[in-house]
This record gives sequence, C-alpha cells and structure tokens, in this order.
Amino acid sequence: MTEVILALNAGSSSIKIQVLPVARDAPPLMTCTVERIGSENARVLARVPDGAKSDRELSLPDHAAALQACAQELEQTLGAARVVAVAHRLVHGGKEFAAPVKIGPAEEQALTDLIPLAPLHLPGGLAGIRAARDLFPEALQVGCFDTGFHAAKPRLHDRFALPARLYEAGLRRYGFHGLSCQSILRKLQEVDGTLPGTLIIAHLGNGCSVTAVNDGRSFGSSMGFSTLDGMAMGTRCGRIDPGALLYLLREGMSVDDLEDLLYRESGLLGLSGLSNDMRDLQASDSPAAKEAIDYFTSSCAQEISRAAAVLGGVETVVFCGGIGENAAPIRDRIIGALGFLRSPEGGRPQFRVVPTDEERELAIAAREVLAEALAG
Repeated sequence: MTEVILALNAGSSSIKIQVLPVARDAPPLMTCTVERIGSENARVLARVPDGAKSDRELSLPDHAAALQACAQELEQTLGAARVVAVAHRLVHGGKEFAAPVKIGPAEEQALTDLIPLAPLHLPGGLAGIRAARDLFPEALQVGCFDTGFHAAKPRLHDRFALPARLYEAGLRRYGFHGLSCQSILRKLQEVDGTLPGTLIIAHLGNGCSVTAVNDGRSFGSSMGFSTLDGMAMGTRCGRIDPGALLYLLREGMSVDDLEDLLYRESGLLGLSGLSNDMRDLQASDSPAAKEAIDYFTSSCAQEISRAAAVLGGVETVVFCGGIGENAAPIRDRIIGALGFLRSPEGGRPQFRVVPTDEERELAIAAREVLAEALAG
C-alpha cells in the first residue's frame, strides 16, 4: 500500500492540497485547488499527473465547505493509499511556535487562543486540522508556521516603538509568508547553486508581503504583528495610521466591525467597490478599478523600497504568489517604479519570477516530524 503525505495549505480565500509520497522529495501524485472561497462561483480543480481530473464551479461560502469539496476529490482519487501525515500551513504561531510540530489537543487549543492574531486565516487552518483528523484519524497532523521563518530576525526589526513590557508580552513584528520565503530560497539554491547576499521576496496574492532577506535569513517583513500591515491586499487595508483606527473607535465603531472593515472590506475590494480579485479589476473599465490597481502597484513599490533601505541595497527581487507570478502588467508597473534601486555594489538589481511551492515545504517538514516521531 502506498504511503502518502497530504500538504494542506489553507489561505484566506483559497485552499491547495498536494498528495505526495512519503519516501522521497518527489512531484505530487495529485493536487486539488479551491479558488474564490466565499463566492457563488468558487472553483474546484483536481489534477493527477496525466491531466485534469475535474474542474467545476460551485457556491462555497467558507473554508469548511471548501475542505469538504476537496475531501470528496481526495476520496475518489486516493484509492488504497494510506495517509500517514497531514501537514498544515498555519499563518500564525505567536511566541509559542516557530518550528514544525505535531498537532495534538494542547497545540490545537494554543492555536485557538491565537485566532485574534490572525482572524482571517487561523480559523481556516484549524478547520483543516479538524477535517483532516476526522477523515484520516490515524495520520500524524503536523503544523507548519509562516511566522517561523522570521523568528530569528534582528531584534531591531522585530520591535515596535512601544514599552519593552509589551514586546515581552508578545506584541512584536512576527512577519508572514515564511513558507513561501523558504520555498523561494530552496529553489534559488537548487537553480543557481547559491543565494544572493541581499534579496527581497515580494509575495503577491490575495495576501501580500515583502520580505527582506540577508544571507538567507529573514531580516525584516512588511507584515508585522498581524497580516494587516504593509501592502494593500485583496480585502486587507495594509499600512494605515493608527490614529485613524482610534478615530473610528471613538466615533462609535465596535471592535468587531473595525476588524471586519480592516480584514474583509478594504484593500482592492474597498478601493474598487467591485472585487478583491486582480483579474477582475484588470478586465474592468471602471475608474475605481484603475485606482485600486494604481494604489496596489504604488503600495508594493513603496514596501520594496523600504526593504531595500533596510538591507542597504538589494541584489535580487523575486516576485511570487498568484499576482506576482501571473500578472505581468502589474509586475512591470512595479518594476518601472523602482528604477532608482541599486545593489550594495551600485548596480541594477535583478528582477525574477520564481513560482513558490509552499506545499513542498509542508511535505518536507512533515517528513522530518514523522521521522522524529518514528525514532522516538
């Protein structure tokens, strides 16, 4: 019987699942992707190595419904394969989690307690854990944390200008999209045999972040305590004056309504009034859609500029994520705004597109945790 690992990546509006062999770092045996979760026309695409297995659109109101749709595809495709581990991408590990861990009741409760730090993402991640545990009760559940890559960044870029007691209590710049960053570094190493000394990774999707990397290690991130900071995103506001938030609260807005505004009603959706999907905005003739795209590209260029200043120059800028990899006109506009950038030696930086593979990073982590569990 074939033993496999499931790499389950639950994003804010999408789910990606890869089924991979346990024994080696090999291409997936099957993939299942759900896009546009929360819409009437969510897309479920399942593929096997010889082509598409199914491609359908249906209404999926939340992550639970999306996971159920994936489970149906998995059940039909896996056959007699035995799932021995499920690796989950978890956006936030707080102070508690940096390295991949086996998820048991105590870890699940700790993650539940962290939901206020990532209310858009952790509920979906926890739903994935529960669904996978019900579907594969004997499989090892492994949590892998986007914040882990950034855990060792310099203290200077980990703090806010707040009293030290708040930093010790956990109010700090965690940084996100760490699994994506790990994937980019692995691919650059495999292709080039080395890494640039100064690197910026622009992960552009429904969620967006810009990471400064120095000698292969996180040096700073546009995202901070939560996944709201930095760039404008699909439905998230990005960088905003804290005074504006105090104003809204004093004017009578509730904390829950403010959370909805910042996480679910802002960004490209809020600016355009049309959609959080860049593809929809590019296809629209609406002036509001154009303004949203203008704001997005300017926001990205500003964050890349900040990262370059932190590094003292940048040798290579990598674009990844759904927008970063596929929206060439958006990429070109961002690059065009960065004509002043220079490497530490004074030359023009190299701009590259490198597809990220967070699921492969999940599988690698799952193999390591599985090996430790068997050895122990």
